[in-house]
Amino acid sequence: MRFIGCKSNLLQEIDNVIAENCPIQNGVFCDIFSGTGAVSRHFKPRYQIISNDIMYFSHIITAATIENNSIPSFVRLKKEGISDPLTFLEIAPIQANHAGFITQTYSPAGESGRMYFIEENAERIDFIRDTIERWNERGWLEQNEYKYLLACLIEGVPYVSNITGTYGAFLKKWDRRAYKRFELQRLSISNNNRHNICYNEDANELIRKISGDILYIDPPYNSRQYLPNYHVLETIARNDHPVVTGITGVRDCSRQRSRYCSKSQVRAAFDDLISNADFKHIIVSYSDDGLLTIDELAEILKAHCKENSVKIYKFAYSRYKGKIQSNQSNHFEYILYARKKGDEVSPLPIVSGKSRVMPVSKKRFIKSPMNYIGGKYKLLPQLFQFFPTEIDTFIDLFAGSFTVTANVNARRYLCNDINYKVVELVRTLCYADTEVILRRIHDKIKEYNLSKENEQGFIAFRDFYNSNGNPIDLFTLSCFSFNYQFRFNNQLQYNNPFGRNRSQYSETTEKNLILFMEELKKRQIEFYSRDFQKIDISGYDTGDFVYCDPPYLITTGSYNDGNRGFKDWGEQEEKALLAWLDNAHDLGMKFALSNMLQHNGKKNKILIDWSKKYNIHIIDSDYSNCNYQLKDKAKNDTVEVLITNY
Repeated sequence: MRFIGCKSNLLQEIDNVIAENCPIQNGVFCDIFSGTGAVSRHFKPRYQIISNDIMYFSHIITAATIENNSIPSFVRLKKEGISDPLTFLEIAPIQANHAGFITQTYSPAGESGRMYFIEENAERIDFIRDTIERWNERGWLEQNEYKYLLACLIEGVPYVSNITGTYGAFLKKWDRRAYKRFELQRLSISNNNRHNICYNEDANELIRKISGDILYIDPPYNSRQYLPNYHVLETIARNDHPVVTGITGVRDCSRQRSRYCSKSQVRAAFDDLISNADFKHIIVSYSDDGLLTIDELAEILKAHCKENSVKIYKFAYSRYKGKIQSNQSNHFEYILYARKKGDEVSPLPIVSGKSRVMPVSKKRFIKSPMNYIGGKYKLLPQLFQFFPTEIDTFIDLFAGSFTVTANVNARRYLCNDINYKVVELVRTLCYADTEVILRRIHDKIKEYNLSKENEQGFIAFRDFYNSNGNPIDLFTLSCFSFNYQFRFNNQLQYNNPFGRNRSQYSETTEKNLILFMEELKKRQIEFYSRDFQKIDISGYDTGDFVYCDPPYLITTGSYNDGNRGFKDWGEQEEKALLAWLDNAHDLGMKFALSNMLQHNGKKNKILIDWSKKYNIHIIDSDYSNCNYQLKDKAKNDTVEVLITNY
């Protein structure tokens, strides 16, 4: 992809500066303005990578090629008969007169007559984007698979775009490339056997949350904002059908404007970034025609780094000019190096497991809007007093309502639950626009006249969901269901009955939903819906923490009876989980397991024998929504525990 400011031609020079100044073999390298990820991919074989860009399409490309250490396997799609999803997306027949947003907005088929794509290619792009989203909503894609397919789509778009290099304008006559048949790009992926992380945040906000060894900074240089030049790719990535304006159909970019493109703000932005950088080595790429002079940039580095460590390297560099490149150039690119002050005290690299998080005991807990059997909201104050306060990766192995994930502070999160419908719902709440979700909820309540009394409307909406499968509708449906719970039959049809005169979508529900979504959106979460035994932890270490809240072997919770379309829980699963946790312990990871040693006259002998080698903490439990809790407290001999290996 041709990209303004891409550093492909400067990689060797960056490499040389690092070799001269940074004697680090296996540290953490952060590319905080990653663009299309050329620098991140170059250094991935040698370092653990933290990559970031405020543009979502850039984040998708880097997430696909940096977070992934292999090409995804698409196991669920293969079960649905789609053995090669990329070929399927390229050749599957498109419904006649399929006119999606890209076709209507950026091809001559629309009223605007814009000429970014010929109609045939625009229709294929729409079909691919809609199909990827539909697969994702159905739970057929893991998050890494979803991003990989999107990246293959985004990388393929420029090959058929009727532009000179950016999407700031389209050509008035068709370029030959525009007539090429659209093809997805098969992206290659290198494996560095490390847990790499890609963010989609403002760099100055992210810098306060991360740390490592080498920070590479390649910000915008001048007043030209990036997003208007790549607005079509951003729209394809987000799939949000925005209001567009002008001849070029540009989307509103005001929320993603960079301070590094403002003459009045760039110095303060740089100063803030460098001062908050918790990295040993800082490397900056900049241009002689940037808004800051090289001397000004050096002054900022000297103010926050060791003054005698600042070095300036100068290179002749051919500036990106679209399709036409000049062999002669008076343009110079600079690389500045500095060693941060105070690095005698070891920083907190991401591989160490340390992170700058506040103790959780004083925080106000976020309540999940989902009423999930065995949910741990009421127990959080007890549980969290035993949780580590410094967590690199938090693994929620049986995420359920995601209550624990929403309240744990960590650098990154891996959340898994075998109920892919609930995982699909939470993933939607995490990534979809809040206003879009709320609008869908209110529209469906109005359309079906949902209330505490209207059972026929509820049944009609339940039938609609079971034929449609929209995850937002699942949440809305649960709000009018008995006890607000999620229940499915063996065919994975939602079958919870109507919550007459009890259940409704209220102002409190909406408030909890918004708070929950806001908390999720702050987190970098990998979503999985697998048997826990398929969650690979071979690369984790002492800084990573696993929390397990599995079905309890000696209770009668409906989620572990094998009659709800999901795998049951028996002695074989119990033993497999305990062996899995032993393996985590051997890797040096911390874990905490919620479970019951005894209940209603039964004892979990398997668990009791296993737990003797670890630490046992008694929990005062009270689950008002669990059918395994006895009304007669005198008969209830329940002993709930949290078992930890630390």
